[in-house]
Amino acid sequence: MLKSGRLHRYNIEASKVSIASRFEVEYADFQDTKYCLVCASGGYAISIALRAAGVKPDDEVLTNAFTLAPVPGAIAAVGAKSVLVEINDDLVIDLADLESKIVQSGARFFLLSNMRGHMGDMDAIAALTKKHGVIMIEDCAHTMGASWNGQKSGNFGLAGCFSTQTYKHINSGEGGIITSNDEEFMARAIILSGSYMLFDRHLAAPSKAVFDKVRLETPNMSGRMDNLRAAILSPQLQLLDQNIVRWNARYNIVAEILSLVSGIKLPKRDKSEHFVGSSIQFSIPDIGAEKAHEFITANSALGVELKWFGEDEPKAFTSNHHSWHYVEKQNLPQTDKILSSLFDLRLPLTFSLQDCAHLSAIIVHCFKETFPGFKETVPGFKETVPGFKETVPGFKSVLPDGDKI
Repeated sequence: MLKSGRLHRYNIEASKVSIASRFEVEYADFQDTKYCLVCASGGYAISIALRAAGVKPDDEVLTNAFTLAPVPGAIAAVGAKSVLVEINDDLVIDLADLESKIVQSGARFFLLSNMRGHMGDMDAIAALTKKHGVIMIEDCAHTMGASWNGQKSGNFGLAGCFSTQTYKHINSGEGGIITSNDEEFMARAIILSGSYMLFDRHLAAPSKAVFDKVRLETPNMSGRMDNLRAAILSPQLQLLDQNIVRWNARYNIVAEILSLVSGIKLPKRDKSEHFVGSSIQFSIPDIGAEKAHEFITANSALGVELKWFGEDEPKAFTSNHHSWHYVEKQNLPQTDKILSSLFDLRLPLTFSLQDCAHLSAIIVHCFKETFPGFKETVPGFKETVPGFKETVPGFKSVLPDGDKI
């Protein structure tokens, strides 16, 4: 591709297939869907998915109160209004509040954000949206490769939207993916992405007859993925299932160590959820802002970078609804209480299993320093992390790259 110089997805020789089109077929196969479109970013994927689904300016769109700024940003991009829904202690959508706000708002659209890789009861969520005639689009930026009862995240509503930005499960710096089994929706999305009526060059796409229904009434909002990014993503996709095993090994080590501390609370994972542990979240209930900053500073001094969702101002890739001034202010006491004590840690695959055990020990050490009364609950963490070989049996042999603890 670099030798040819044909970076634009539609700049291909006659009778040849672009790398972007080939990758769409590969991803549709991975996702178990009929149709797939790759585009410029995850946020762009969400915004054109909303448009293709029929969201109009001033429509109300339900979404999680706990998410990242590009989610309400995508709603704002189509001129719609976010209606924020409370989450529960396990960091997933509160079903009672979702139903209440569906009824109160009359909203016809729900953008479900599987924030930080936490999936709610997808069977119950899908049943609830179906009951009220609400169209669901899934933001799966953190759940690529995850599933619920064997069904892939992204396949429970009209469409799934994925990100391939730097910190996601496959990485092209920036990039987005939309999948769906609805032919008219996907035809609209492809036209919106800027196909210049070259939709026949898409292989994971509906037939020309479907495009003929929508092609002249759907605007071009250019946001294509180029062949270079598709070429970078394709080999990573082949390794994704293997890498999920590696992420979850790291997650399980950190979760096991942190769970030994009675003052640290981890969200529960349902047995129906096959998750991807590329990050971990934990709470220190009622910590307060002063202690939270003390705890973060102590960890940072020892090389562990934690994020706190209770910050007043956005920091890096972490923010909360109070700083989204383009969203109408809403009363979310349950979510606010949860976020005020919630910490976040990325678990990149560049960390070895021993690194994960070590950074967990640092977190525990800093917790003990911040809250001296808990010192006696986790003996042995002061200097080393002895004995952890026995606590995570089986990881020596199952990891493909020879990771050890």
